[in-house]
Amino acid sequence: MKVLVVGGGGREHALVEALATSPLQPEMHAAPGNPGIARIAQTVDIPTDDLVALRNYAKDNEIDLTVVGPEAPLIGGIAECFWEEGLKIFGPSRAAARIEGSKVFSKELMRHAGVPSADFEAFDREEAAMAYLRTRTRYPVVVKADGIAAGKGVTVARTREEAEGAVREVFSGRFGAAGERIVIEEALEGREASIFVMTDGVNILPFLPAQDYKRIYDGDEGPNTGGMGAYSPLMWMEPATYAATLEQIIRPTLRQLALIGASYTGLLYAGVMVTADGPKALEFNCRFGDPETQVVLPRLESDLLELMLATNEEDLAGREVTWSADKAVCVVLASEGYPETSSLGDEITGLADVPSGVYIYHAATEEKDGAFHTAGGRVLNVVGTGSTVMEARARAYAAVEGIHFPGMQYRTDIALEAMELEEL
Repeated sequence: MKVLVVGGGGREHALVEALATSPLQPEMHAAPGNPGIARIAQTVDIPTDDLVALRNYAKDNEIDLTVVGPEAPLIGGIAECFWEEGLKIFGPSRAAARIEGSKVFSKELMRHAGVPSADFEAFDREEAAMAYLRTRTRYPVVVKADGIAAGKGVTVARTREEAEGAVREVFSGRFGAAGERIVIEEALEGREASIFVMTDGVNILPFLPAQDYKRIYDGDEGPNTGGMGAYSPLMWMEPATYAATLEQIIRPTLRQLALIGASYTGLLYAGVMVTADGPKALEFNCRFGDPETQVVLPRLESDLLELMLATNEEDLAGREVTWSADKAVCVVLASEGYPETSSLGDEITGLADVPSGVYIYHAATEEKDGAFHTAGGRVLNVVGTGSTVMEARARAYAAVEGIHFPGMQYRTDIALEAMELEEL
């Protein structure tokens, strides 16, 4: 059995590690991978957007299953590219991946499916968006670039002036084609959760929920990022709320996709706000979340590879997922200047010895002359596990204290609320 993971971040490192532990004993490949992944998989320097080269590599190396980590290849049609050659791939079609590729499409899909979500309006001209903002009497609002923008195209604007600034930024061209259209929606209040489900197009297999932290600074201050940390499970989410999320958000969305000829297979991620009126959908992603994957997969006791193969064979009916009772907390270590800029090439120390109960996932590193260096914004994911959130959190932050690179920044409040709830 040969498995190829497409991508080179912390999420892909976690996927490679989880797949490598399968009883099927797969030979792991990754494109392009990273120095951490290279310890457990054969890496090949193929960019994630070179779909033909990825397909040819899978074909030439007799890869049995390709697993796609990032969203861009899925939105670009990598699934169809592989299917044309009879190759198996874990991930949705290009048509289904539009649920992440276009926020306008996603919001309209939810509206037609009757999925509870924030009220919204969509615009393709700056003047029309500005005119709409002048008619609003209630703030805050959320301004979103239509396409994918690495987690940076979303602004929660507390005033009209902030909203107008966000609209101008999107239409300025900063986000390229992702900013050709814009969504303005009401800001929902509540607690946010990340929900993963595997689906074979008919059946769903729910994973345990997680919570991530999108803003750069403690206390949810500062600009949005790709994610500065996460924890799982969520003690505050009642089983009835999770069940309502599946029945009111996940299933209707999948039915609506099938109705429009875009049946979804693979991993569907729903960002959900649990409000006083129940769960409401914030967004959908067409792949595993990052960094939520890094706290979900270390707790998975079922064979991830077997589940992915079953998904491709439309064989999820009757299957269950088993989980460790451990808790997991992830702290993201980011480079100086992130999220606006990223300091590159800074030497990283402290990675030689990984303490018990800790996982270190490489997200943006490179190896030169036997040493690791920073190679992007979110550099490392430090995950602590333990029987309690307090223990998992303590292990994560103790490991963080042993890692150093110039300008290293991280949040100090990851899972703090969860730990406090656990003590009640």
